[in-house]
Amino acid sequence: MSVTPFERAPDNPPTAAGTTTGTGTAPVPAKTAGSTGTADQPAGSSLGHRRHHRPGRRRLTRSSVPYLLIMPAVLGFATFKAYPIAASFWISLTTGNGNDRRFTGLANYKRLLDDPLFWTALKNTALILVVQVPLMLGLALLVALALNSAKVWLRPLWRLGVFVPSLTGLVAAGVMFSVILNRDAGLMNWALSLVGIDRVNWLGSPFWARVGVVLVLTWHYTGYNAVMYLAGLQGVPKELYEAAMVDGAGPIRRFFSITLPQLRPILLLTVVLSTIGTLQLFDEPYVLTGGGPDNATLTVTMYLYDNGFKYFDFGYASALAYALALIVSVLGIVQVRLMGERR
Repeated sequence: MSVTPFERAPDNPPTAAGTTTGTGTAPVPAKTAGSTGTADQPAGSSLGHRRHHRPGRRRLTRSSVPYLLIMPAVLGFATFKAYPIAASFWISLTTGNGNDRRFTGLANYKRLLDDPLFWTALKNTALILVVQVPLMLGLALLVALALNSAKVWLRPLWRLGVFVPSLTGLVAAGVMFSVILNRDAGLMNWALSLVGIDRVNWLGSPFWARVGVVLVLTWHYTGYNAVMYLAGLQGVPKELYEAAMVDGAGPIRRFFSITLPQLRPILLLTVVLSTIGTLQLFDEPYVLTGGGPDNATLTVTMYLYDNGFKYFDFGYASALAYALALIVSVLGIVQVRLMGERR
């Protein structure tokens, strides 16, 4: 049955609070105190509730999305990084095993300063750092300059060959060079014998053992750094070289006036990363020499490992870890200050 404008539907009787329009349309419920409904939507209905909270929910969603996205990374960092770092610092202030630990303050750090083996390990690490990092980065820069030259044929093949050693596993590289540097049956001594040089006791002499470690590291990481330098060289504007050639600058002048300044950010990056990696050196000397002979290739990280997992002296091992972290931080800051961008 149709309802005319002047008829009231029997199932919608007028109420005392309701009002009618002058045109006779359906009664509009009157608002009561505290009501959140509208004239078209009674208070308390589900639709009205959604409409009322929709703007607030939209703001909450927009603001919470970035936090939800980074939450897994934050939880992972807190669980696997922040907590172990804090726990390690607490352990470095204690002594004992398991739950039977006793607070000793800075005793482990005082012991570290009086430990001659720690200073031996630190000296070995510093020697490898001073010799190997400049040698490796210098070779990497020369290789990158050669691979960037248009005169080199089959450049993609050469670039692949240079980068392949960096794909080798650390332990695999150590095992391979332990065979190559073998005194009696190694490939290196065989090659030296072809030119009349006597056998070298690569892994049995303190001096040659350090040389062997430097050889492994240089072979392993030179190609990696060369690829980074090559990427930097390809980003240098050609116009700079053309303008310098017009002014009569030779290759050496162009190298020191254009190439090196343009590569300074990448040089800084490789120096810092190589320094940190060398100070944390463990795998290659551990596989190659085990720290010998006579602790000649013992590094700080190897000494830390021995105290923690051979002697189970976790308090002292944690103190060594914090000392190493302090050294790495100081060297990193110094390098950034010396080689960083000048304002």
